[in-house]
Amino acid sequence: MVPTDYDTDLESAWSNTNLFGGGDQASVEKNRNIYYQKQLANQINSQVTEIISLLTSSLNIHLNIGQNSIINTSQTYMSLETISTESLSNKIVKQIGNAQFHIPSDFNLNTNDNSSVSLRSKMDVLASFGSFSNTNLSRSVSLSIIDQNGNEISFKANENNSIKLIIPRDPNLIIPSMYLQNVTSINSTINNLLFNYHYINITSSLAISVHFEIHSLNRSLAYLFIYKFDQTPQLNSSINLIDGWTIFCPFNLTNDDIYRYFIDNQQPPGHQSLIFGMRELNSTEMNNYCLNNSSINMSLPITDEPYDFTSNYELRIYTSGCYYLDENNNWKSDGLIVGSLTNHYETECLSTHLTTFAGGFIVLPEPINWSYVFANADFMKNKTIYLTVICMSIAYIILMIFGRFKDKKDIEKLGVTPLPDNDKSDQYYYQIIVFTGQRANSGTQSKVHFILSSDNDETRVRTFSDPHRKIFQRGGIDSFIMSVPKSLGLLNYIRIWHDNSGQGSEASWFLKYIIVRDLQTMEKFYFIAQRWFSVEQGDGLIERILPIAGEMEKQNFSYLLSKKAYHSVSEGHLWFSIFSRPPSNKFTRVQRCTCCFVLLFASMLLNIMYYDLSAEAKSTNNTENCDLLKIGIGIMVELFSLVPSIFIVQFFRRIRPRRQISPLRQAMEKIRLLPHTDSKDKNKIKNKKSQFTFPWWCLFIAYTLSFMIIGISMFFIIVKGIIFGDLKTQQWLTSVLTGLFSSIILTQPIKILGLAVFFILFCRNSNDDKEAKEYIDETNFGLDGDEDYLHSNNFSLISNSSKRINRLNENEVAFLREERLKEIQMWSIIQEFLIYAIFLTLLFVITFSNRTQNSFYQTNHLQAYFLNTRQADCDYTQWKVFDEFCRKPI
Repeated sequence: MVPTDYDTDLESAWSNTNLFGGGDQASVEKNRNIYYQKQLANQINSQVTEIISLLTSSLNIHLNIGQNSIINTSQTYMSLETISTESLSNKIVKQIGNAQFHIPSDFNLNTNDNSSVSLRSKMDVLASFGSFSNTNLSRSVSLSIIDQNGNEISFKANENNSIKLIIPRDPNLIIPSMYLQNVTSINSTINNLLFNYHYINITSSLAISVHFEIHSLNRSLAYLFIYKFDQTPQLNSSINLIDGWTIFCPFNLTNDDIYRYFIDNQQPPGHQSLIFGMRELNSTEMNNYCLNNSSINMSLPITDEPYDFTSNYELRIYTSGCYYLDENNNWKSDGLIVGSLTNHYETECLSTHLTTFAGGFIVLPEPINWSYVFANADFMKNKTIYLTVICMSIAYIILMIFGRFKDKKDIEKLGVTPLPDNDKSDQYYYQIIVFTGQRANSGTQSKVHFILSSDNDETRVRTFSDPHRKIFQRGGIDSFIMSVPKSLGLLNYIRIWHDNSGQGSEASWFLKYIIVRDLQTMEKFYFIAQRWFSVEQGDGLIERILPIAGEMEKQNFSYLLSKKAYHSVSEGHLWFSIFSRPPSNKFTRVQRCTCCFVLLFASMLLNIMYYDLSAEAKSTNNTENCDLLKIGIGIMVELFSLVPSIFIVQFFRRIRPRRQISPLRQAMEKIRLLPHTDSKDKNKIKNKKSQFTFPWWCLFIAYTLSFMIIGISMFFIIVKGIIFGDLKTQQWLTSVLTGLFSSIILTQPIKILGLAVFFILFCRNSNDDKEAKEYIDETNFGLDGDEDYLHSNNFSLISNSSKRINRLNENEVAFLREERLKEIQMWSIIQEFLIYAIFLTLLFVITFSNRTQNSFYQTNHLQAYFLNTRQADCDYTQWKVFDEFCRKPI
């Protein structure tokens, strides 16, 4: 028995097995969403059409000839008018916003009733555009002719006498300003150029028209305009390879001093590009083609001489189109012609039938004038843009060298060190991870010792040491392996101290916390310090007992903030991480540096491409639209620059290293007979990680993509800088660098710290050790019965015989504290003395270097004049008030 909801219609769309097919799951989901959205839109459209038909039928029976009814809302406009059939000829149906239909005198009306008809016109605020975005700035207009029974009448006009439509656009549309073409500085003689060429892309699924607007800075000049589709037009005494031409004469200028040229939508279909050229007419050509009657001379002004522009001009190009909705609610353009009255704010369309219409409008980006670019590409004219790119390239190379050097140092820090006092007979292992603080002088060169205690037992005095590298450096993470005869059980506390053997400030040590991990049970124990081990800092203690931290201590805000804040900034801030990258992270400094410059050059390219739009927004009278445009430009630039950088960053992060063995396993393999990791073990490790990763050789692909983005961005930045000129480039560079440094120094750190505080407050996870994740391997490292240590030359394992440990008593610590405080005070005095000495030196240099040598002569002259001994009755030194000076003759 077939279920009632079972579809047996083989012609149904659901019977198509490739209905949502697209190759992958994401494509299937996308096609399914589009399909359902289209089905819903068609359903709503059918309901709206039905409602309009019911309204028309209800209103039509109450309207006599010459009467009309109007429905006008903020979203739609509809009018219904009853007229006689004879009045239909040359009828103009007007709507709001200058929208109108002009019915021709010659048409074919398929009706038997010649008494009266009804005209139903409708306009929507914005046309639906679906997957075709050309109509998203246009109104949607429609006109229907209805008989007395409420049925639509077929209307057909002749192609030579078409229906004229005026379709308005969105009144809030902001037209970009014209682009200046600096052609006077181009040396056309070098390349023997006859025209200044421009290239535009006209690829479109529907027919479009192309509109040119040219504003000469000298309105008395005339120009020859030629064009050709898909290739460069050529015009000289021997070649005439053009598709169209015109001459712009001063008497053709409109009130706004703009030359306009229009290519209708019947020519571009089938072509992908349009190349047009311009040249300035000389005085003889102007006399022949502009000053005399232009209708007499219809020939082309041909010359073989390179062009010579005496004035620059501005250029703006936009495309338009006329479209109608077919029975499947898809936009079509066949049978429609774009009229010559089309402008920025409305489209004129010529049609032979009536339906729902919309207009298209796109302002094309500024075409790059390659002739100007190559003619003005010398270094002295564009020092700013060239020096900017060169300096940034040098900075990238320097940072790459620095990053590579630090990456090698990080590899040394990443190792796990077996304690040198491990006994080869001990078969129970603990991993100890020590975190040194980030404060100034947090690192130490003193010898650090500890005793680990538990309920059952405690270790002897153990010493942290590594003969091959420095440990306990500022911000460092050091991992050690400690062997003991048997399990210590549940740990209680760790007693830790140092011998203060370091020199000066390197004797002190700031300890953040310690993680002790049982390598057999994988249990972790936390010992939180957050204190100085220093004779001069804090309470002056260099020995402390750290109890095991419970959940309350691990959830403490200050501990979590110190633990995660610096890690968030050093790991999350791409620029800062070049200098402060956690050594445990596989995302290297060199890779981070490359990602930083990908982001930098991509954002610079987008900024220079959209730099002029802010000025265009300021020129509009609508403040609200100006602000919206600025916000839109900012969002668009940020999104377009973030997309490639995020992709590159994630690509680098997900590339697996060539060697998959953890530092802990490497250390264990060195000190005992631990079997090497085979392919099966590697597969197990991979299966544990659910994160999607790429093989190691994808690193070459990532660098190739990065260098391609940087190279392309650098090229077009230089091109736009040449077009801008040196002065405008300096203005652009100032704005870009200001935004860049404010983002790096202010915005991004605040954002990262804010997110860190938020997650600490609301998403606390005390066991989340991102800093130590590279040191932690979940593999069980317990020794089997037949395993023993390897006698490596790198590690000298000793027996349990105790070594002499330098442990300071209270009196020695007090004496060292007093000596250290005196030393600090002495250095403070010396530093203060040097600062004052430098200040006084600079003061004397500045003061006496600006003192003129004529001061002596000026002083000598004034003394000789006022203290003249030959004037006995005019002793100026005896004057008390200014009035006496005024009464004395000089």
